[in-house]
Amino acid sequence: MLTATFAPMQPVKNIIFDLGGVLMDIDFTLTHKAFEQLGVQNFAALYNQHSADEFFSDFEKGKIPTADFFDHIRHICQCDFPDDAIRNAWNALLIGFPEERNEWLLGIRNKYRIYLFSNTNIVHYQSFVKTFAATAGVDFNSCFEKAYYSHEMGLRKPDPASYMAIVNEQQLDPAETLFIDDTVKNVDAARELGLQVVHLVKPQTVLSLGL
Repeated sequence: MLTATFAPMQPVKNIIFDLGGVLMDIDFTLTHKAFEQLGVQNFAALYNQHSADEFFSDFEKGKIPTADFFDHIRHICQCDFPDDAIRNAWNALLIGFPEERNEWLLGIRNKYRIYLFSNTNIVHYQSFVKTFAATAGVDFNSCFEKAYYSHEMGLRKPDPASYMAIVNEQQLDPAETLFIDDTVKNVDAARELGLQVVHLVKPQTVLSLGL
């Protein structure tokens, strides 16, 4: 695991990127504060970078319909806020895509086979793909050979099966594949499967890895 310029143990041919905290800037505290303003106390204990309760975990696996998600939020905060108010609070953590990182991403796909693997949900997904298209002028998913999302796969990191689903479908050699994530448990799980890894820690960014 590296927190400085990346030095591969053997040549890297493939890169699997996390999304939030790697390609896109996020801040979970913004969503926590937004929900507190809606009357949900201690929302951080329910959903944060390092853990999610069963409901939010299932939502990120695509097991919970969007309408049920909004109803669940109304239930736990004992409120009658409209869907849009809840959506705005939920999406508050999605800060955006820095222009220099967008340009870097569009260039690095000419050097490696690149993939995305994100623990996310349909509400966040609809927001960030729209944001990327507006800022970069291209479809976000087109930047990768394939983008993998937990709500479509039915699997979340750090479940080993989630990584192996990508490795097997794309016929990747784990030893030639670099996994980059900002959450240590996700990185640890990838390393156990034989992938090369980088745990990206602020203020480090993908631009500083020397790829």
